[in-house]
Amino acid sequence: MPEKVDVLICGSGSAGLCAATWLARYGLICKILERRDGPMKMGQADGVQCRTVEIFDSFGIGEELLRESYHVVEVVFWANQDDSGVIRRTGRAADTQPGLSYQPHVILNQARINGLLLEAMDRFNGQGVDYGVKVKDVRVDEVKAKDPDAYPVTVVAERDGEEVVFVAKYALACDGAHSVVRKSLGFNMVGDSSDAVWGVMDMVPRTDFPDIRRKTTIRSKAGTLLIIPREGGTLTRFYIELPPGTNAKAVKLEDLQKQAQNIFHPYKTEFVETAWWSAYSIGQRYADFFHKDYRVFLAGDSCHTHSPKAGQGMNVSLQDGYNIGWKLALILKGLAPPSLLETYVLERRKVAIDLINFDRYFSTLFKSGAETTPEQFQEGFVKSGKYTAGLTAKYDKSPITADGSDDLASNITIGMRLPSAQVVRYCDSKPVQLAESVKSDGRWRVIAFAGDITAPERSAKLNALGKYLSSADGPIHKFTPQGSDVDSLIEPIFVGHGQRHAVELEQIPDCFYPLTGKNHVRDLHKMFYDDESYNKGHGHAYKFLGIKPEQGAIVIVRPDQYVSAVLSMEDYRSIGKFFEGFLIPQYSLPVRKTVYRL
Repeated sequence: MPEKVDVLICGSGSAGLCAATWLARYGLICKILERRDGPMKMGQADGVQCRTVEIFDSFGIGEELLRESYHVVEVVFWANQDDSGVIRRTGRAADTQPGLSYQPHVILNQARINGLLLEAMDRFNGQGVDYGVKVKDVRVDEVKAKDPDAYPVTVVAERDGEEVVFVAKYALACDGAHSVVRKSLGFNMVGDSSDAVWGVMDMVPRTDFPDIRRKTTIRSKAGTLLIIPREGGTLTRFYIELPPGTNAKAVKLEDLQKQAQNIFHPYKTEFVETAWWSAYSIGQRYADFFHKDYRVFLAGDSCHTHSPKAGQGMNVSLQDGYNIGWKLALILKGLAPPSLLETYVLERRKVAIDLINFDRYFSTLFKSGAETTPEQFQEGFVKSGKYTAGLTAKYDKSPITADGSDDLASNITIGMRLPSAQVVRYCDSKPVQLAESVKSDGRWRVIAFAGDITAPERSAKLNALGKYLSSADGPIHKFTPQGSDVDSLIEPIFVGHGQRHAVELEQIPDCFYPLTGKNHVRDLHKMFYDDESYNKGHGHAYKFLGIKPEQGAIVIVRPDQYVSAVLSMEDYRSIGKFFEGFLIPQYSLPVRKTVYRL
């Protein structure tokens, strides 16, 4: 008999593990099939963009990532500026421009990145991976796919030489650029490849080049080279442009070493130890379809491939999984209809196409012989910083992304991730990042930027919002499962402006500090102030987010930290209308009674 599973993930790459981490965070078990005999030991990806670090922090594994990784602070530019063939330093810049993210760009091997996700999965609910299982075929019954309760996906695999069969409600293709799932479904990769060939190697160099421990670009007459320092203090990655006409399959390690030495001239470089190397032709492709009957979804390299120099591969793949994981969880828990998964295709297909277009530009920027001055190269590199930090994805209108303007919050864009700024937690005066209040725990957030509530007008608006959120016909009571904490699905958060010590707790509506948990005590960690801290200065969060204190705003944030809507404080009833667009009501009359105050 086939084994029945709700979600089957083919491949244990970054996309699959991130989706599985979401499911584990919700307490849901999935089946992960990996053809390797064990966890990845040496990955090819290493760049961890700011957005990915934010995601890891939201899962509670950011501290380990930051402790173990190399932090990229500065990028240095070298080039030939005359006919001497001698390279010279032409400029420096911050790797991440101020204000883009509260987290840095770091370098850590993909095997360890995956390991952190595996550890989080195990900690959340004991989720693991089935190793040594090779997927052979995937089929979808189109008739059964119309029944939301059916298991229309059949996956045929092989374990220890024996055939094993699974039937699933949903399946994710996270099995790489040569995806068996994609080929089984008859999907193709569309795009093109260039004749440019690059080599990459992780090694320990012995050199007199002064910037070997900085992220560095070198554009010499012999070609272009990108230096990426690795964690550990000595290991370094080189991306090396090879001469035109090079056959990638014929490249030897000695070819990469010789080309690197030519580019470094007049600096001397020896290669003490080489951990890994490869050569590749640059190609940019994406899948012609991202789903089959909204039951099988492609993610990661199975649906987009490109050059590695911008450090996007692992990051965009991981964020594919981050996008679909929580949506699957809401559906499987009966909180949202299957149509919610249509937003995965809408959102991540657009991201994949944007990635391909960016990679074409970025690869051209690096190409030697291009009529680009060192100054123009540096300018283009710096301007690309927001994209390479992972902070440009903007999701289009859908049931979970509303229309709207930036009149209420000029630095908050609907459809993009919520920017973070320092605020002060009201209950203990601890300075924290606002992003710390929107952890990846499955909850939607309704953040009330109410301004200075010592003013009667603004206090009245906040109280009206609080009364609505606490009411029987409000979205919290309507959509939160019976028997769950009142804030387990939709969590109200308060961010005031002004002097926090001028406000007493009873002036804040009690929906912002409900009774929760097994001991049924107040959760006082949902209230913050844009105020001066004791030791870390003032975050000026309202100014940074472009919110006028006298006007205020309500910001609805998705479980994945992307902004769904920005409303005026007076328009609080639109909160309920928004959630009615995709959530399933959980109560039947009479409505349960929830007590907020002790």
